[in-house]
Amino acid sequence: MSNRVALVTGGAQGIGKGIATTLGAEGFRVVIADLNLEVAEQTAKEISAAGGEAIAVQVDVTSTESVRAAVATVEQELGPVEVVVNNAGFDDFMPFVKTTEDFWERILDVNFKGHLRVIQATVPGMIERGFGRVINIGSDAGRVGSSLEAVYSGAKGGIIAFGKTLAREVATKGVTVNTVCPGPTDTPALRKFADGQGDDAEKVIGGMARAVPMKRLGTPEDIGPAVAFFASDGAGFVTGQTLSVSGGLTMAG
Repeated sequence: MSNRVALVTGGAQGIGKGIATTLGAEGFRVVIADLNLEVAEQTAKEISAAGGEAIAVQVDVTSTESVRAAVATVEQELGPVEVVVNNAGFDDFMPFVKTTEDFWERILDVNFKGHLRVIQATVPGMIERGFGRVINIGSDAGRVGSSLEAVYSGAKGGIIAFGKTLAREVATKGVTVNTVCPGPTDTPALRKFADGQGDDAEKVIGGMARAVPMKRLGTPEDIGPAVAFFASDGAGFVTGQTLSVSGGLTMAG
């Protein structure tokens, strides 16, 4: 599709890996930006072995210095970041009344402020060059809510609103901003949740799948094509949009 540089935060595993793999197959030069550098390097090797081009950089999205250093490394090795996919995230499942302020801070620091740090480090260059694609990975939890994920849902809802506003601000600069919202997706994080429910994990997963009209959970590979569309040159007239990839579970307008 292009030879553009695409940075994917949290790209080492789960949904991020599915996104990075798809972008690599589409011809993007992919940057796997993750806190776990060892796993990020393995993912980069897999993409390269499949015929793509990828490098790994370590980044902590809760640190402005770390984000800026990672972006500087990418610019030195591959060139300016033209596509940024804000995928890095964190969540834990519990009733809101049992959460603490420290928990709130961690959720917001990773899932909301982490996106802001990456965008602030990359979008000014996009504006200067007259081209950019920002794809924020939200969640259907941010569109319709999700039990045991109140703070996370709030953070993801905030990202959707933030993205729409940023899209307006940069609409004449050649930069688009869109949000992809995965529904229930079979990832290590979801498996960890299922294992912690005090019941057979497969039974929990099966119950979640039955709630989806397509009768299955999403996979990381299901999310990648939606991101690739928003990242493409052909999506230049699409901005401020929110797209759910949920097998029909949520049909939000």
